[in-house]
Amino acid sequence: MHTPVVITPDADARIMVLREFDIDSSTLRFHTDIRSPKVQVIGEGADMAVLFYDPDAKVQLRCRGRGRIETDTPLADAAWASSTKFARRCYLGAAPGEESDGPSSGLPDWAQGEQPTDEQLVPARANFAVLLVTLSEVDWYWLSHEGHRRALIGDTGDRWLTP
Repeated sequence: MHTPVVITPDADARIMVLREFDIDSSTLRFHTDIRSPKVQVIGEGADMAVLFYDPDAKVQLRCRGRGRIETDTPLADAAWASSTKFARRCYLGAAPGEESDGPSSGLPDWAQGEQPTDEQLVPARANFAVLLVTLSEVDWYWLSHEGHRRALIGDTGDRWLTP
């Protein structure tokens, strides 16, 4: 369940890479570009949904929570520092959704297929942000030929539901 679908309040959905789950705070962490339209939609707080599916376990998780964007915080700094140079390289490119004359990674020509140095990556940090989603509710759904099972787990208590 490393690549869930993240849904923002404007009903836009995209697949994102889950970077961390903090079980103590029920918070998911993703990385994003500060120039991405979703950053303006989420801002300092917005209701969101995240959908996970594990085909081997036949488990679907529909998560609801509150998202927020962090840029210049110790958490964002630590997330940046723990990222590989190739991952950081993505933030050197053109803004997400920018038009181009043809297929393009958006990266500068000198960065195509190259691992940048720490010095070359300095300007990329300004485009990096962390998306945190603190979960308030998880709708757990298990698919089984013997009969599906469903449970709602959340701030208001846990309970079994019919599928």
